[in-house]
Amino acid sequence: MAKVVIYSADYCGYCTMAKRLLDARSVPYVEHDVTDDFDRRKWLIEITGKRTVPQIFFGDHLVGGFDELAALDRSGNLVATLEANA
Repeated sequence: MAKVVIYSADYCGYCTMAKRLLDARSVPYVEHDVTDDFDRRKWLIEITGKRTVPQIFFGDHLVGGFDELAALDRSGNLVATLEANA
């Protein structure tokens, strides 16, 4: 299974929902809180082209935010995508 990394902020409800979804599916993840980390936030914007959080990666593959993660879960492809990006 791919390593899951989530970039989040402490004020972000979508970040909380993404972490709850991953927890509910027993998917371990590493969280990087970028609330006050402007250098990492700048890097994240350069990599993803987005200013929003969460930004979720399965290995080197950018999944996107909560909406994309939830769509993968609803479609039944969450585990398959994790395995494909291991």
